[in-house]
Amino acid sequence: MGDKSTTNENEVSRERLAELLNEDLAREYQAIIGYVVYSQVLTGAQYKDIAAQLEIHAKQELDHALIISRQIDYLGKMPAVTPKPVRTSTDAKEMLWFDLENEHDTIRNYRDRIRQCEALGEFAMAEQIRQILVQEQGHQIDLATALGEEVPDLSGGPQGRTLGKRWWRGSHRAQSYE
Repeated sequence: MGDKSTTNENEVSRERLAELLNEDLAREYQAIIGYVVYSQVLTGAQYKDIAAQLEIHAKQELDHALIISRQIDYLGKMPAVTPKPVRTSTDAKEMLWFDLENEHDTIRNYRDRIRQCEALGEFAMAEQIRQILVQEQGHQIDLATALGEEVPDLSGGPQGRTLGKRWWRGSHRAQSYE
């Protein structure tokens, strides 16, 4: 039964693929903003190295946004201009958890996108997204390591989408900017 729903999720039109890529683009914008802000507000000796890594991640996310925008244009659609909301907190560890959860979502979505591109015969596009996925998994590893966590196995599909939900949900310190 799970195979059938996966197959249906991967059977998309070029138009639907462009819509999904626009959602991915909004997530890349979110990541750029998040990494820029988080890299500058993380304080304390224990966060010095990860703050420097987040600056590098911000630049890589911009490259991802450019690649995804090019693919959306190739599919004949206009790239999105609005980021997904960026969560912030006064607690450094919470911010890193927000980032890690976003990376989990991004990795799951790009894995889906690769399958969808291949189903449409868009192998070059799938390869572009594969290269982005390599960097996103690197970001995930960096964040999990900074938090002292194991990198979760996200290959389980949609049921794994609850990974990363932590105690900060509903925290009064968390903010979202659109």
